[in-house]
Amino acid sequence: MLAFRLFSTILFSLMLSVSLYAEDNMGQKIYRESCASCHGDDGQGKVDEYEEPLRGDHSLAALTRLIELTMPEGDPDACVGEDAAQVAKYIFAEFYSPAARLEKGLDERPRVELLRLNVPQYRNAVADLLLRFTPEVRTGRRDRGDDQREVEIEPGLRAEYFQSNGMSKADAKKDERTDTKIDFDFGTGSPKDDIAADQFAIIWEGSVAIEETGHYEFKVASPNGVRLYLNVDPSGRRGKLRDDSSAAGQTALIDAWVSSGKMRESTARVFLLGGRAYPIRLEFFKYKEETSSVKLEWKVPHGVWRVIDGQHLSTARSPRTYVCDTAFPADDRSLGYERGSSVSHEWITAVTKAASATAEEVVSRLPLLVGQVDDESRQMEKAQQFVVQFASTAFRRPLTAEEKEMLTQQIFADAADPDAALRRAVILVMTSPHFLYADLNADAKQVDSFAVANRLALTLWDSIPDEPLWQAAEKDELQTEQQVREQAERMLHHSLAKQKIRRFFHHWLELGERDVAKDNQLFPEFDEDVAFDLRTSLVHFVDDIVWSDASDYRQLLLADYLLLNGRLNNLYGTPESLNDTSDNSGEFQKVSVGKDGRSGVLTHPYLLSAFAYHNNTSPIHRGVFLTRNIVGRGLKPPPIAVAFKNDEFAPDLTMREKVTQLTRDSACMACHSLINPLGFALENYDAIGRKREQDNQKPVNTTSDYVTATGETMEVTSAKDIAEFAANDEAAHRSFVRQLFQHLVSQNPYAYGSESMESLRNHFQDDQFNIQKLMVRIATRTARFAAADTSSDGEPVAVK
Repeated sequence: MLAFRLFSTILFSLMLSVSLYAEDNMGQKIYRESCASCHGDDGQGKVDEYEEPLRGDHSLAALTRLIELTMPEGDPDACVGEDAAQVAKYIFAEFYSPAARLEKGLDERPRVELLRLNVPQYRNAVADLLLRFTPEVRTGRRDRGDDQREVEIEPGLRAEYFQSNGMSKADAKKDERTDTKIDFDFGTGSPKDDIAADQFAIIWEGSVAIEETGHYEFKVASPNGVRLYLNVDPSGRRGKLRDDSSAAGQTALIDAWVSSGKMRESTARVFLLGGRAYPIRLEFFKYKEETSSVKLEWKVPHGVWRVIDGQHLSTARSPRTYVCDTAFPADDRSLGYERGSSVSHEWITAVTKAASATAEEVVSRLPLLVGQVDDESRQMEKAQQFVVQFASTAFRRPLTAEEKEMLTQQIFADAADPDAALRRAVILVMTSPHFLYADLNADAKQVDSFAVANRLALTLWDSIPDEPLWQAAEKDELQTEQQVREQAERMLHHSLAKQKIRRFFHHWLELGERDVAKDNQLFPEFDEDVAFDLRTSLVHFVDDIVWSDASDYRQLLLADYLLLNGRLNNLYGTPESLNDTSDNSGEFQKVSVGKDGRSGVLTHPYLLSAFAYHNNTSPIHRGVFLTRNIVGRGLKPPPIAVAFKNDEFAPDLTMREKVTQLTRDSACMACHSLINPLGFALENYDAIGRKREQDNQKPVNTTSDYVTATGETMEVTSAKDIAEFAANDEAAHRSFVRQLFQHLVSQNPYAYGSESMESLRNHFQDDQFNIQKLMVRIATRTARFAAADTSSDGEPVAVK
């Protein structure tokens, strides 16, 4: 009886194995008979048939659906149901999926590349390197974070009002308060009843928050004496309101101290790094002039002149941040994201100039950076100690004994001039590969806590580790996934992380240098102020969603509101939209626009304006953006470059009819069958993003059939249809995850495991599409990655 049972078990196992083998063979058999003639035996493609190799990142279920709906070409009903499932299973396992292609040797296995610091990383690293040695101003902590200070921080600047007495401009303090902006016209009077109108002075002091890296212009308008100081070290006990440029060693950005009594505007331009607060001080005095007034304005990148308000000014005391403004050659973006992959003569020249400038900064501020030293015998010792700490911070790890010896004994040994030795040491550090390269442990089989800290800082901040992160590395507390995740979660709320994610969305939404200017005869309301307010509205819209508790990616696509101020409400809202529409430059408020069919960023007026001509809509520009960035489908370069020439079309055609006529050629429709339906769905919004019902005196037609990546045909009638599809589509999710990964890490995500992308996408879905959690997962995964320690699902399995 026992023998019979054993025989039955073996027989059943053999039958099951034969059955499973037959199923596997079925997929192979169908592929060989029906597919290989066009796609090749290994899916490599065939000349004059289907030349592209069969590879991609569809899931098995999506690939099955695609085969069921579209294959074989000309007779898709021939392979459906179980047959389609078996073919998909065979293709997926043999040569379609990234994991299969790597295993079979069909694709070269990507590796984590050795990259130098890209330009944003270099500038941030240099700034924070010097900040680590810069004392905080009076109160506060010594880290770079956004922790609450010991004193209450208010919007605006601290203001001190003085009664003057001849040369003594600060003779008697009469008031101390906070002013949210500097835009005062005192006329022939004075700021306060107890201040005489003939002579008085005011000092405004605090910080200005810079959100975006770039050039900023500042302007002070006044008939009186004014000086503007920006990003200077604190004056300490040295006097202000002096006729000799106030504090010694401080250079005013704008110096209009000598007044003629006539209104004048003084301007200056300066390069600043985003995600930081800079010290700012404005000194003002009136002496015998007939009237007095003062206004402080700025022009931010892509902006217009505006009074600096309390959203950007604060009473916080910030230390000076050294800003490296050396011109660097552009980083490589050929793969769609910034990479420090090229080393050219121009780059080496820029690095050398930047290193020399940094050395001059260190030497000129050494007493502040290391503490005042009165004893000359200790000056050399202090400089040597500084160099060791400076190099260790720059290299993002402790120095070896040999490195310490070289930087102290060898460089300083025969130096008659400590300053000259210090310059050489700083230049040596700043031109060392240990500083210039992002991760010299990129392909290491083991990584230590300092390497983990370095990767975290570069991924989330484009900078170097701060003090808490350094201390965690010193204690070897960056070994476990939980330890690394906790640090990433802390770092996520730093202003540098917010600035980096904002740069990602500038890339994702293509906010670069697009010209949104419009024909002022057709759209007289759309001026520079409207364009700037629209851009600000879009940036704040994205920020509000990303940094909300839910941080839900889907709301970027589906939200049914706009952020409008009074000026924008006149164009895009209704009289009842805002609580107060009297102030054209007032604060932004949420305005529900769901009834207009608007849907998230897809129908934000700034993007609709950016992807349009100066005098009309552009379904092609809008459709390309939606195809690549929202739906996440690739497009090939056009086989024929055909320019849109409006004058060549009949005058009674709508824009849809013109585009249909322009792209009807079969070679064009290979891509425009994807582009046009998405672009046409936005045709009910004009060139400045306003809702419209007619085009060229004809009803707007927004309805089209759209074929998805899996071969299904769906009717698209509005932006909401596209948004709902993308919000629930795996390919769109995967595209977003991939682009965010590339922006944060500057590497190919598949270098971190063949299933890394799919693993991150699954986590993204499980986390309810929380963008903040996705950032933490990406940072944690890549920080702990070791080249030899990758499991089959792409997870780092061991770090030492």
